[in-house]
Amino acid sequence: MALFRSVLHALWMLVTVVPWGIIMCVSSLWKRGVPLYWMAVRWLGWAIGGARVLLGIKTRVSGMENLPTDKLAGAILLVKHQSTLETFLMPTLMPHPLAYVFKKELIYIPFFGWAMARLDMIHIDRSQRAQAFNKVVNQGRKLLAQGIWIIMFPEGTRIPRGQKGTYKSGGTRLACETGVPVIPIAVTSAKVWPRKAFIKRPGVVDVSIGPAIPSVGRKPDELMREVEEWIEAEMRRLDPEAYVDSSPQPAQQEAVS
Repeated sequence: MALFRSVLHALWMLVTVVPWGIIMCVSSLWKRGVPLYWMAVRWLGWAIGGARVLLGIKTRVSGMENLPTDKLAGAILLVKHQSTLETFLMPTLMPHPLAYVFKKELIYIPFFGWAMARLDMIHIDRSQRAQAFNKVVNQGRKLLAQGIWIIMFPEGTRIPRGQKGTYKSGGTRLACETGVPVIPIAVTSAKVWPRKAFIKRPGVVDVSIGPAIPSVGRKPDELMREVEEWIEAEMRRLDPEAYVDSSPQPAQQEAVS
């Protein structure tokens, strides 16, 4: 049954992304910026809705009150990365447009990548580290000034359930350069959508949004250690059975959607 449902969801993604990608590329001839971004989020909502209906994957979100409320308030979201799910999910949850920092090779993916290339995102060449970070700072500063939040996965790649990757300080370096706070986010997506897995399982994905951490006067490495400690402690609280060295703790969560 899980295989059948996963096939159905894959087909749903395929048959919707092709026309969506075409519509996005054509629409970008006269529509850009934030309006085009919210068009893109509509398809992501279809993908997440398909996961809920076809795969039985629900989400439970807590900590929305920790997000800045001012229209032009800047923020950098630093998110635990376990699967593709949170990549699609985050824009559907956030009240502000998001700009992902990602490797430029993704823009060559037919339809999906072509549409991404028309959005205000930051795609970088990882082989040119110094130039890449300068691009992140320059573009990030402009986007943050427009009220667009930057989202990054500090571990750099999808991490198996119960494991921790190496937290890189690019996100906190950008925060310190621009003076905006960082917001740590824990996500337990690997419980239902494991890394590089085709077959997904029904269940609940917890998304926990931590308090904003000011960056002014902080050092990037020190700030990233604080982000890492919060995320990894929260992951153990949310998904204790995945960590043999943790014990269950009571959690206050919002309604499952």
